Amino acid sequence: MTHLGNCVSAALAAVCVTGLAANAAAQDARTDVDVELVLAVDISYSVDEEEAHRQREGYVAALAHEDVIRSIQGGPLGRIAVTYVEWADTGFQRAAADWTVIASEDDALDFAARVASAPFERGHYTAIGSAIADGVRRIDENDFNAPRLIIDISGDGPQNQGLPLDSAHALADQSNIVVNGLPVISASEGRWVRPVEVNLEGYFRENVITGPGAFVLPARTEDEFRVAILRKLVLEIAGAMPSGPELDVSGLGRAP
Repeated sequence: MTHLGNCVSAALAAVCVTGLAANAAAQDARTDVDVELVLAVDISYSVDEEEAHRQREGYVAALAHEDVIRSIQGGPLGRIAVTYVEWADTGFQRAAADWTVIASEDDALDFAARVASAPFERGHYTAIGSAIADGVRRIDENDFNAPRLIIDISGDGPQNQGLPLDSAHALADQSNIVVNGLPVISASEGRWVRPVEVNLEGYFRENVITGPGAFVLPARTEDEFRVAILRKLVLEIAGAMPSGPELDVSGLGRAP
């Protein structure tokens, strides 16, 4: 090999080593947590305004509930990273509260308060696949490491716009992200869309969720919705499957 070739090889090796070192440093800078959780909540016009506010209030109350705090603190590290995202159309995914580490009651109350006070916006359509893809991106690009990665999708109807669900599943599976579902089953009409005549729980089970241990918890009434949110959060944080008695839901009557 010529002297010039040796120099080029040495330079390439130096660049490679520098790149590996930079990547290792970036990994070291990431915060370890037990779970990375995207709460992705449907606020399309098929969800009427009262129902949309009720969804947010249910999450706010559940996030600050003692059962959720206890589940977080019972993990190996005692902390999770969570973001609350409201979604509708293909290009409508907005974080009402960005990534936050929750390790204490004060952390949870602060996060819940930010969700409660975020501006409220709406979108027309139900782009579930796009919401999943957005959640995958948020997990892939955040500053955390966790053994369990979860997108929690709630919604009151089937997809009618956006990225095909098969494509969204492929993105989630590639990043080892589990997608769980909370179908909101209502007989009332939304502002733009009449109630969809499908088995929504079955639709979520067959078309929305993906990944090892993925599950669906449906909600049909206001009280059932609040219980389902609380139960779902506890199960996701603890890495469990739905079974056993209902949780104690005292304290879920009002948001902090």
